[in-house]
Parts: sequence; structure tokens; C-alpha cells
Amino acid sequence: MKVLDKGHVELVDVMGSDLSVCNAARVSFNNETEWGIDEEAKERLDATESHYTPECIRKLKEKDVKLIRYLAKHNHWTPFAHPQITLRVKAPISIRTQMFKHKQGFVENEVSRRYVTDEPDFYEPQWRFKPEDNAKQGSFGFVEGGDQVTSSIIYARAIWNATKTYNGLIARGIAPEQARFVLPQGMYTEWYWTGSLAAFARFYKLRSDPHAQWEIQQYAEAISEIIEPLFPVSWKHLTAE
Repeated sequence: MKVLDKGHVELVDVMGSDLSVCNAARVSFNNETEWGIDEEAKERLDATESHYTPECIRKLKEKDVKLIRYLAKHNHWTPFAHPQITLRVKAPISIRTQMFKHKQGFVENEVSRRYVTDEPDFYEPQWRFKPEDNAKQGSFGFVEGGDQVTSSIIYARAIWNATKTYNGLIARGIAPEQARFVLPQGMYTEWYWTGSLAAFARFYKLRSDPHAQWEIQQYAEAISEIIEPLFPVSWKHLTAE
């Protein structure tokens, strides 16, 4: 899924389901639940004589929907920690830094420019004004017209100079682990990001907030679009206001 101009979020792997959450909770009483059947979907498919598998008509039982709602509402988060999702993310370094601040329930492995010397990609921002009222962080509205163009030209020159210097150092035989020092924070990087369903829900609620940086909001929404179909009931209640 494309994010920003050259970034993306891709699903690599997933373990578990809404049913996994229920069974993780019900094991406290040495109980277990199973998928129910979506009778409406079954009747519709049978009427059209369509071929389908059991997975096509499975549905969480109402008692299990209520259980998930209760767990999320009362912050019983451990059952949501058992399902795991692995994503491959490409984002600017400064945004990656914010994402890596989320530690509990996450692990990451990143492309290393100690080893990789490929031509780097850079984020081309839509510039925003500094915040009002002497705020220390954030921004206030997008820059328009000539100021947007002029700022982009200044930025492009800096990127060109940094890239030229980087390539020049590599060509002179300088170690990649040192040549990378000249590359700016607008450079894209990529990583594998594995986390629990609970961890990604916490990330989403914090980083989709209007006070979060605009760029990371775009990644939070993309991650939500990937995870929501995989855990529709859990995601709905974990991310509810």
C-alpha cells in the first residue's frame, strides 16, 4: 500500500485471528470456542451453487463478539497480544524514528547502510507552516503557491548535494558505514516490523491522532487498512474512541 510519495506498507505475515483472541481469554476457565457459521452468506452461496470453503462462511459467534468488546473496553490487553502481524515498511528516517519509539510488543529489522550502497530515495514533502502560539512541535496548515515551490527548490538542492557527496565518498573507497553520515533525514529506509495486535492498536490510536505529525498519520491509516480486515472485531473495539 503506497504511503506519501515513495513510501509503502506491505503485509508480510500474520498469525492468529479474532478467534485466537477469544481462546486466549477463555483459557483462564479452561474453555475454548469455535467459529460460528454465517448463515446468510451460506444461503446466498448455496442459492447460486457457488463453490466455497468453510473459511468463506465462518463468523465469530455473538458471545465471542461480546467478549472481545468487553476485553477491549476494560483494557484486558493480554489476549490481544497473542496474534502477530509482520509488515514491511518504507518511510523517511525521521518518521521511522517516531515509529521505533513504540517498543512494547514490537521488534524491527532495518535495511543497513553499513552494507547497502544503492542510490537512496528521498521524501519530497508538501511544506507546512510552523505551529502557532509558540508551540514546540507540530505544524499549521500547508504552504501554497510560490513559497511551496521555492522551499522545494531549496530542499532539492540540499538533497542533490548530499547525494553527490555520498556517492563521491563511496567512489573514493570510504566505508559505507561512514559515508552514510552525510545522508539527510528525508532519506527513505525500509524495515520488517513485527508486533502484536495489541501493540499495533496502541500505535494506531496514538499516531492517527490529529496532534501527531501528518506524515506518521498517513502510515497509521495505511496500517489500519491492512490490519482491520484481518481482525475486524478486535480492531473495531481496540481502536474505538
